[in-house]
Amino acid sequence: MGIDSTVTYELRDGIAWLGLNRPGKRNAINEALLAEFDLAVRRGQEDARAMVVFGHGPCFSAGLDLIEHRARQPQQVYDTSRAWHATLSSLRYGRIPVIAAMHGAVIGGGLELAAACHIRVAEETAFFALPEGVRGIHAGGGASVYVARLIGASRMTDMMLTGRVIDAAAAERTGLVQYVAPQGGANSKADDLARKVAAMAPLTVLGVLHALPRIQDMSEADGLFVESLMCAFSQSGSEAATRLAEFAEKRDAQTRCVERPDHIPGRVANAT
Repeated sequence: MGIDSTVTYELRDGIAWLGLNRPGKRNAINEALLAEFDLAVRRGQEDARAMVVFGHGPCFSAGLDLIEHRARQPQQVYDTSRAWHATLSSLRYGRIPVIAAMHGAVIGGGLELAAACHIRVAEETAFFALPEGVRGIHAGGGASVYVARLIGASRMTDMMLTGRVIDAAAAERTGLVQYVAPQGGANSKADDLARKVAAMAPLTVLGVLHALPRIQDMSEADGLFVESLMCAFSQSGSEAATRLAEFAEKRDAQTRCVERPDHIPGRVANAT
């Protein structure tokens, strides 16, 4: 990733920061950017314990670079769509949690990318849209799965058919984002969250990232069975044993403190 890279990469305290870097094109995602982003995601999975995706310049991403798609044949469009699916799947089903820090336009492919992340932080300036429908095409980067599962197929239908634009407050109400930050504050909030999730036990992260999404597609009985397996598996890790022991020691100390006569409210300890 050289000086002219369309994706920047920085490792800070165990957190990989991936920046979409076509500010003059509002971070529109072309094939070159997607390929560099795929490499950066794979690098981050090896280097870090959490990842933050953000946009350089005036916005997160204005979506797919449609200039590349004006004269493409169906097979070419299909292949590009599948390349998006592969990259976003490696992001979503990788080893570490990914946080999207968004500002300005989060449109089309930009929204698809953000929806594939695990946690989404939006500045008050952020706005969201899926304009593919009004442009005579259909979403192809994963929105039919990622966005629809966040806000429901009916809301996505509305956005696709009417071109509706959603602001940050509405995005939080519908579940499209989990946090709204003040202008200029998305990266700072994302950093706070990334540090928290980076400190999680790896087996717990594995269950949350890989088992939980799959449980949503299972029957109730199957989902509960997989939950039990993940519960047992997560407690087999060394970090779980250490943290549970620390919790038990802390609880014992608190209990002993409460049971001492001179710590009972209203009671005076015996004089020596």
